Amino acid sequence: MQIDLGNSTVILTDMGTIKEVQYMSKMNTKAHIKKLDKHRYMVEETGEIKEFKHIENRSGSVNSVRQTLKKLRYLINHNFRGKKNELFVTLTYKENMRDRERLYRDCDKFIKKMKYHYGNIDYINVVEPQARGAWHCHVLMRFNDVEKIYIPNKELYNHWGHGFVKVERLHQVDNIGAYLSAYLADIELNDDTLFLAYDTQKEIKTVIVDGKEKRFVKGGRLHYYPPGINLYRKSRGIKYPEREKMTYSRAKKRVGSHKPTFTKDMTIETANDSDNINILFEEYNSLRV
Repeated sequence: MQIDLGNSTVILTDMGTIKEVQYMSKMNTKAHIKKLDKHRYMVEETGEIKEFKHIENRSGSVNSVRQTLKKLRYLINHNFRGKKNELFVTLTYKENMRDRERLYRDCDKFIKKMKYHYGNIDYINVVEPQARGAWHCHVLMRFNDVEKIYIPNKELYNHWGHGFVKVERLHQVDNIGAYLSAYLADIELNDDTLFLAYDTQKEIKTVIVDGKEKRFVKGGRLHYYPPGINLYRKSRGIKYPEREKMTYSRAKKRVGSHKPTFTKDMTIETANDSDNINILFEEYNSLRV
């Protein structure tokens, strides 16, 4: 599909080193329903009141999950650069811990301990379900009082106090949001998750992890998210990037001379060709040549 955008309206999301340009030929600028409560909504054109269809898990609402992960990627890329005062910590349990509320409480206690010992910290805390039913979480932390942070693994282990702790630096990752959101969406292909590759017909990807080849089911982990769960929590210092409507020409000037690192264009076909919707997505990463 070839789209001549010219002065067409696009949305530019500016996350600093990463910028995204999104175009849709027919933007839905007005909502046609009004939410009454968590169970009911009203169709504004007719006044008819209907009930929401509640889903059993997050994989049943692909668009909802996609929007949540997009928002998370925006937050991460706008607030974290892989600097020396940032850490990415994975917190797990010794036992098969399945209590979601306990996970929230334990993670909150961990964050409070980190702030007590290391000062002003901003964070994004992301929960993740495992195939066996257990939970653990990932925490991105930015230590605002220092330019460089080093915390021995043993100290983090003691502050957490519930099981294994893994610490990573992300200085070699030029798109941290995309890198970390894969933890939430994809799941390693093994005997316990093999059914997902067939039941959901998901794409299988192969990556090298610690020098070993592993295969993952893209989007397979979404099957394990229960409805109503908050995938992440953040501190007040974590800000959303600006999203501005502007012409495509102006957006290209904001991007500069960089070429897109990722492009996706598609057409949503309808019964009437004149109602077809053209969509274009471009990502620019100034850290890539």
